Amino acid sequence: MNILEVKNLQVFAGDKLILDDVSFNIAEGESVVIMGPNGSGKSTLALVLMGHPDYQIKSGQIIFKGQDISDAKPEERAAAGLFLAFQEPREIAGLELFPFLFDAYKSLRTARQQEAGSVFAFKKELDQELESLQIHTDWSSRQLNQDFSGGEKKKSELLQLALASPSLAVFDEIDSGLDVDALEVAGQAIKRFKNDKTSLLAVTHYQRVLKYIKPDRVLVMAKGKIVKSGGPELAAQLEQEGFSFLQ
Repeated sequence: MNILEVKNLQVFAGDKLILDDVSFNIAEGESVVIMGPNGSGKSTLALVLMGHPDYQIKSGQIIFKGQDISDAKPEERAAAGLFLAFQEPREIAGLELFPFLFDAYKSLRTARQQEAGSVFAFKKELDQELESLQIHTDWSSRQLNQDFSGGEKKKSELLQLALASPSLAVFDEIDSGLDVDALEVAGQAIKRFKNDKTSLLAVTHYQRVLKYIKPDRVLVMAKGKIVKSGGPELAAQLEQEGFSFLQ
C-alpha cells in the first residue's frame, strides 16, 4: 500500500517553474532516496511536500495516506503523520527548546486524538531520546537552534523526529555538515525511526548516509524532473561517475 503518491506535480516559485510533472510513490515501510545535481529541485520537492508557502502547486496532486493534501496547511500535514527534517534549520531567538518541544508534542497528540500526557511523562521520553542522541549537555533552557553547531542543529531535528512519531519522514540532506561521529549518531537515530510501518524519503548528495538508510529505491532529479530510477546500486554508480550523463 502506498503511503505517498505524487502525481504529475507542477510547482512554481513566483513565475519560475521549479518542479515539472514530478510523479512517484512511496510504499508503507519503504525507503526512497533522491539524488541529483545542485539546483535540480530536490530540496524544493521536500519543502513542497510539507506545504511551504513560497511554492505554488499549479497542477498535480500530493496524496498522503489516501487523502489529497495538496492544499493542506503544514500543521495539518504534520498531524497526519508527515515530518520534514530541514537542511538548514532556522534559529529562533527567544523560543526555549523545552517548551517548544512539549507544546509541539502535545499539539500533535491532541490532533491525532491521543492522550497528551503529563509534562513528567514527556520529560522521561525526552531524556531517553537525549541519551540516544548522545546529547549530554543541558538543552532545557537553550533557545531553538540559537548558537547551535551544525551537528547540534541536526540532532535537534532528529530529536523532534523522535517525539513527533511520524509515518513518513523526509530528510533534506540530514548528513550535511556532519563529521563521522555525528553521522553515526544521526544514522542510528534514523535506524531507530525506520520499521515496517514507517517510511522515509531522503535527499542526499552522498552515499555515506545510505548504509543507515538502506534505500529500496533511488530516484535521480535534474531540472525539476525525475529522470532516472533504480535500486541501491544506482547511488554507487552516481558517486563514482557523477551526473555527467544528465548533460
